[in-house]
Amino acid sequence: MENLVEQKYIIPDSVKPLMLYGHRDENLRLIEEYLGVRLIARGNTIKIIGTDEDIKIIKNIFDDLIHSFKKKKTFSKDDFETAINIAKISQSDKPGGKVEIPEYNNEIILKANEGYIKPKSKGQSELLNSFKHNDIIFAIGPAGTGKTYLAVAMAVAYLNNNRIKKIVLARPAVEAGESLGYLPGDFKEKIDPYLKPLYDALEDMLPIDLLKKYLDQGIIEIIPLAYMRGRTLNNAFVILDEAQNSTFMQMKMFLTRLGSNAKAVITGDITQIDLPVKKDSGLVSSIKVLSDIKGIDFVKLNRNDVVRHYLVKEIIDAYDKYASANEK
Repeated sequence: MENLVEQKYIIPDSVKPLMLYGHRDENLRLIEEYLGVRLIARGNTIKIIGTDEDIKIIKNIFDDLIHSFKKKKTFSKDDFETAINIAKISQSDKPGGKVEIPEYNNEIILKANEGYIKPKSKGQSELLNSFKHNDIIFAIGPAGTGKTYLAVAMAVAYLNNNRIKKIVLARPAVEAGESLGYLPGDFKEKIDPYLKPLYDALEDMLPIDLLKKYLDQGIIEIIPLAYMRGRTLNNAFVILDEAQNSTFMQMKMFLTRLGSNAKAVITGDITQIDLPVKKDSGLVSSIKVLSDIKGIDFVKLNRNDVVRHYLVKEIIDAYDKYASANEK
């Protein structure tokens, strides 16, 4: 039996301890049940009793929860279940479900507004490693695996470190069940909802005044994919999001925009193609056309890399089974 130790976790003054603990400490009991530690709450201090590895992962869970609270100003059971689920991904097959601390857990990409951004799964760690060694990276996987978020975090880190001078974020403006023509406003107002997830990610990572400055000066651009045509991008970090909805020719156009000292990340989910003819997807064709080119890497993420609500994994599995059954 490993030696148990005690350490204290101090809750920041900006967080009300009772909100973190839950009714009759139910949130703490949930963590204890799933991760096999002992938690004792007194005021704004939580005493953690467990092994050194237990304590590291519990502190990481509380850090993530408090980071989330600073944005949402509330805790929910979902937040705790998601944080626990992320921790459980790293459990080994040892008797008792011992929680291991994966090496990637300590690799920080970026100091964001309210905390640190770092890989939270094996697949995310592989994606981060690919960023470091390739100039064009395809990140392919289901919703909730952090593909776009990590790509944007890497782009901001490159900008902060003066490794590039510009970030360009692009998305194809494919109508996913709704008609742009019937939406109110001018073209920018019609297209902004498609680009909103990219703005959201940036708002997590940069102070609002600095983000506005970068957008005003064109240091960061968020644009529809069609606006990339005819450009050459030097000293830039370029991201194509929702790439499954680009066509063959759009993907070729995007990839040939790269100039000197440029890096491109293409993210997408081949199970969520909104094009009228799915085989026209530029992401699907790229896997076949570009796989053998050195300097281009394809990173596949899966349900084990999902870092949203724990039920997202089950939803992905259910839809995959349904689709497989109906293909027969």
